[in-house]
Amino acid sequence: MNSRQRRGVILLVLSVLCALGAFAGVLSVIRDVNSKVGPEVAAYRLKDDIAPYKELSADQFQRVSMPKRWLSSTAVTNLGQIRGKIAVTQLQKGSLLQSDMIVDRPALEAGQQEIAIMIDAATGVAGKIDPGSRVNIYATFKAENDKQKDQSKVIVANARVIDVGKLTALDPGQSSNDRRNSATQAVPITFALDTADAQRVAYAESFAEHVRLALVAGGSDATVAPGDRTYTLDEDK
Repeated sequence: MNSRQRRGVILLVLSVLCALGAFAGVLSVIRDVNSKVGPEVAAYRLKDDIAPYKELSADQFQRVSMPKRWLSSTAVTNLGQIRGKIAVTQLQKGSLLQSDMIVDRPALEAGQQEIAIMIDAATGVAGKIDPGSRVNIYATFKAENDKQKDQSKVIVANARVIDVGKLTALDPGQSSNDRRNSATQAVPITFALDTADAQRVAYAESFAEHVRLALVAGGSDATVAPGDRTYTLDEDK
């Protein structure tokens, strides 16, 4: 082997060593990055805005992978956590779902049952009634003859709301009582009531001229005195 060949071999060996060194350097950088980033876990991003107090479903979220160390301890990593939950505030599109954004849907107590009725959106809800709210349910009845008087009655006092549905456009004639005014939009409101109160609400929804809700202030005494449960216009004369 002459000197030129020896120089070629030496240069080849040096090139191989440099390549190995560069490869080792890349591996070191990758290991360093991995050590800083850590393993990835699933997180869930909102596809669209979610209104407060609405029940959550899996199709409202997009699964994304993120380094575990970058997620907060409250991040939801399993969609099973949303079962039976509602949004506690307005949730914004693109946000990562956190456990402190959701709460349990109000549940029935012993002896209660769910009953839902459609409430005129303009006069009965106005966006202020949410799951967990307490309301008085009022119904107005038209006199059936000249000897009777139009009346307003408190059908149920301090009723607990457990769900507020979506605003629904009413078809002509959809109202259960033809005497009612022509409401164009209504919201299904679900209450947790005992059997007697559920019957009162069902009766009012079927036969009353109007059914309205009055929001009860939190912490206030919602008791309605017996003499105040029924009202006729001539009482103010």
